[in-house]
Amino acid sequence: MRPAAARRAWLALLLGFCVLPAIPARAEDRRQWPAGPYSFSDELGGFLIRGVTGTGTRDDPIVVHEELESATPVTLTIRAIRPIRPFDSSGEYVSGILYMRVLALNDSGQPWVEFEFELQEILGRPSTFGDGLSFDQRSKIAEHIASPDFATFSREFEPYDRLLFKDGKVDPLKTAQFEFLVTDYTPRWTFYIVQDPRIPST
Repeated sequence: MRPAAARRAWLALLLGFCVLPAIPARAEDRRQWPAGPYSFSDELGGFLIRGVTGTGTRDDPIVVHEELESATPVTLTIRAIRPIRPFDSSGEYVSGILYMRVLALNDSGQPWVEFEFELQEILGRPSTFGDGLSFDQRSKIAEHIASPDFATFSREFEPYDRLLFKDGKVDPLKTAQFEFLVTDYTPRWTFYIVQDPRIPST
């Protein structure tokens, strides 16, 4: 190879190394994770799903392993990938009853002192009391809501469907665990869970 051509090839190689890492991953490149009758996606950004298992039944809940890269709200997209059969208990169909466990790695660099989940049927719009989607709003006992990292929780059904875990702390690079039941008595093909880690106020 001639010296001039060699220099051009070497320059192109260097530019390639400089440019490629700066190209952000496209939303459509983010992975869809199927589990049971649903798929789960981090396509809206701000966090990464590392794995999803389970069918969504009481004995075999959906377990979402994820990594939150900052202390700002992020949105999990959930889609039905099998037929809807309300109240079916087999775990083979979208039944409107979804048991979930979220394992969230705190990669934000700041401690979390609260953690909120919000359900949305339409992205960016609050889920109201009458749409059927909630954190088991028909049950006053809320026996399926728990976290070993936060001592208490509260639920809000109007004008939002929100679940707030509080009285705890999750340090950076530690994993928080949350368990809850999502019910939807008019099941939809797609819905969203906004996750909002809270840091200490200054």
